[in-house]
Amino acid sequence: MTPDTFPDPGTFDLARDVAPGLPLTLVEQWRASGRTAVDARRLLGAHVTTGYSVVSDSAGLTRLSRSLGLLEVLALIDGPKRLLHAYGTAAGGRAVGVWAADNAQMFHPASTGADVLLSALLRTQDEIVRRCRVRIGVGVHHGSFYDLDGGLYGAEADAVEVLAESHTEGGEIAVTEAVAERLPEGHSFVLRRKDVPGVPGGPLRAVYRVLDGPRAAAETASGNGTLGDRAWYPIPYSAAFYEDLLRLERDPGNAGLAQTLAERHLRERTVVLVERGEADAGDRAVDEAVHQAVDGVVDGHGGSEVAILRGLDLSALMRETGRRLLPPEGAVEIKVAGPLAIYLFDEPGPAVRFARDLRTALAEAGMTCRIGVDTGPVLAGRTPAGVWDVAGAPVNLASKMAQDLAPQQAVCLSEAVGAHADLDGFAHVRHTVSGVDMTFHQG
Repeated sequence: MTPDTFPDPGTFDLARDVAPGLPLTLVEQWRASGRTAVDARRLLGAHVTTGYSVVSDSAGLTRLSRSLGLLEVLALIDGPKRLLHAYGTAAGGRAVGVWAADNAQMFHPASTGADVLLSALLRTQDEIVRRCRVRIGVGVHHGSFYDLDGGLYGAEADAVEVLAESHTEGGEIAVTEAVAERLPEGHSFVLRRKDVPGVPGGPLRAVYRVLDGPRAAAETASGNGTLGDRAWYPIPYSAAFYEDLLRLERDPGNAGLAQTLAERHLRERTVVLVERGEADAGDRAVDEAVHQAVDGVVDGHGGSEVAILRGLDLSALMRETGRRLLPPEGAVEIKVAGPLAIYLFDEPGPAVRFARDLRTALAEAGMTCRIGVDTGPVLAGRTPAGVWDVAGAPVNLASKMAQDLAPQQAVCLSEAVGAHADLDGFAHVRHTVSGVDMTFHQG
């Protein structure tokens, strides 16, 4: 295994690693202020941007992943992301964040014509159908967002992510009313009203499915999904691994190559995934403000600025707490983004102790949480952007336990982790998810 793919976790420099998705400078400014609504508007006002948020989510990946290994799945989702980036940048857009897993996001300035953007997306979907085994659903919204360290925040940003991830199908392009009304008079796009829960009334107002229309020129993108000397999409892997992934993508039926690359890049590690829940009573009121903003109850500026900053403050506090509790060797913080935190350990035992200690420390700080812990082969390392990321079945199972199945304040241990832990105080539970039985230890 090459050193730049995944060094020993004990060698990570926690003090200098960045926190993707967490604008710490802004959090420090908020903490130093009076923390009023006036302060929130002042601090966030400098970060307002207007334009189009384009969010994609893969479809049918669960079925394919049942018969394919991790590297084969990563190779499958690479193609759609490259095409989305290629045609998106040709239409004047820029990538947002690190495109981990199967999600991707582009931002297009308000000066972009809605017809130019939709033509690019229709061509993207055509090329994905022609070249790729995986399909993507795309959600598009024109609005105002807070651009914080390369990430888009606010109720409108949240709403279009929910639209793409929960209300689109493979091959679909769903646009909001704010996009549709920016199409030129007499346009030739075919739109059909789409029934989406919570719309109308929310910041999206109405949603339409793009059924047909003019396409951007196919030759805009080259055969490998790049545009001349334009940069690659923000890949969440090391450069060395990505070169091997492209080899596998070019030779998808080569089981021997897939096995060789798995042995080279995957290592047995333990994943701890934490989802922050509610804080004290004051912060529960803030959470309610966020929910109201998403439902369109709060003013049209994208919801409560106070809610955004207090949420970021809580995430920063969770990050500070986790770093204080991490052992000096054999463990690393992978990321803290929004309400989620992910940590990686060499061994299951220290991971379980950390999970229980973190739950206690967060409770003392006034926060609830849900934690999932699983162990197995993962891919982890530094991305070209200099941040760390991790992928693999243990991440998925830890997420499923913590985010979908566990009550607040629960620590969930997979069967594999339970074999290495003191299970005093844990109950053996069973859940059926999508027809599949899941058993784990919950305490």
